Amino acid sequence: MIDWNLAVQTGTRLLRPGPQVGHEEARAVVEQLRELSRDAQGYVRDFTGMRAEEDPAPATIVDRPGWIRANVDGFRVVLEPLMEQMAERRGPGLLGGGAGGVVVQAVGSRVTGMQVGAILAYMAGRVLGQYELFLPPDPDGRAPTGRLTLVAPNIVHVEQELGVDTRDFRLWVCLHEETHRAQFTGVPWLREYVQDQMTRFLLASDIDPGAMLDRLRDVTDAVTDAIRGGEGNLIDAIQSPEQREILDRLTAVMTLVEGHGDYVMDAVGPEVVPSVEEIRSRFQGRREGGNRLDKTIRRLLGLELKMKQYAEGSVFVRHVVGEAGMDGFNKIWDSPETLPTHAEIKEPSLWMDRVIGPRALDAAPPKAAGAETE
Repeated sequence: MIDWNLAVQTGTRLLRPGPQVGHEEARAVVEQLRELSRDAQGYVRDFTGMRAEEDPAPATIVDRPGWIRANVDGFRVVLEPLMEQMAERRGPGLLGGGAGGVVVQAVGSRVTGMQVGAILAYMAGRVLGQYELFLPPDPDGRAPTGRLTLVAPNIVHVEQELGVDTRDFRLWVCLHEETHRAQFTGVPWLREYVQDQMTRFLLASDIDPGAMLDRLRDVTDAVTDAIRGGEGNLIDAIQSPEQREILDRLTAVMTLVEGHGDYVMDAVGPEVVPSVEEIRSRFQGRREGGNRLDKTIRRLLGLELKMKQYAEGSVFVRHVVGEAGMDGFNKIWDSPETLPTHAEIKEPSLWMDRVIGPRALDAAPPKAAGAETE
C-alpha cells in the first residue's frame, strides 16, 4: 500500500514557489479563469458538435499544493481497491508474513509514498489544467462524473515567461481543457473504457521473482539511456508483456483525446483567440527547451514520448477533419470499436477506410486547422 499522506507531505515540501502576485491580482486571475472556462464551453460545443453535459460545474481553480492533493485523492479512488486485489493474489509475499512482513510493508509504503510525492511535486509545477476523471464520492453518495481543474499559478507563470496576451492565453488553455470535459461527458462510454483499461493494466503486473529482477535491470538501462539523451523511460521499463499490449490501447485513446484537445484549442479561430499563432509558436519553443537535467527527468517519466504522441494525435485529427469533415471525424466516438489503433493514428487513412468508408471522403473541409499542446 502507498502512504498517501506521506506522498502529499513530500510533494508539497518539494514544490517550487509559484509566481509572486498580490491578493487582489490572484483573485482577479481566479475570476477570469472561471469566466473564460464558461466561455470556452460554448466555443467547444459549437465547433466540435459534441453534446457535453448541460450546465456543467464551474472550473475548479487550484494552486500547486491543491493540485497535488486533488491527484492523490484520484489515485486513491482508482488504486486502493486494485492494490487490495493484488495483495490477495500475492499472499504473504516473498519474505513471509509475521512481524518481518509488516515491517517490510511499512517501509515499502513510505518509500513509495515519497517517490509518488516527488513525481507529483515535479508535475505540479508544469500542469496547466486537467479534467479529473476519478473523484471521491459526493457526501450524498453519488458518483461524480469528473471535475475540470485549472492550476492558476502555473498559467500565470507560463504567460509571464512567454510574454503573451494574458486573456488570450488563458482562454487558449481553457479551450483545451473544456474539450476534455466535452469528450468525457459527451461520450457516455469513454470514461468507463479508460478506467477498465487502467484496471487491466494494473492487474496484469507479474510477480515472478525472475521477472522482477529482469524489470530492475530494465529500469537501470532506462536511466542510463535517458541520461545519455535516448528515449528510455521508467514507464516502459517496468511493464510486463501483457501490460505493454494494454498500454498500447490506452496510449492510442489518450493520444486521440489530447490531440483532439490541441486541435480544438488552435482551430476555434483567431476571432476568439486573436494571438493564437504567436501563443502556439512561443509555447512550442518553451516545451522543446529546458536544461539537461529537466530533459532527463522528462525522458525518464515518459513525458518527452508523451509530447510526441500528442503531436501525432493532433496530426491525426487535423487530417481526418480535413478529409471527412467534423461529422465524419465524430464517428470516432460511436463506440470503443471505432477508436483508432496506434497504427491508425500514424496512418489516418487506415482508420477512415475502416470506420468512415470511401463515400465520406467527399465531405466539406472545416473552416480552420490546428496543432498540439501540453
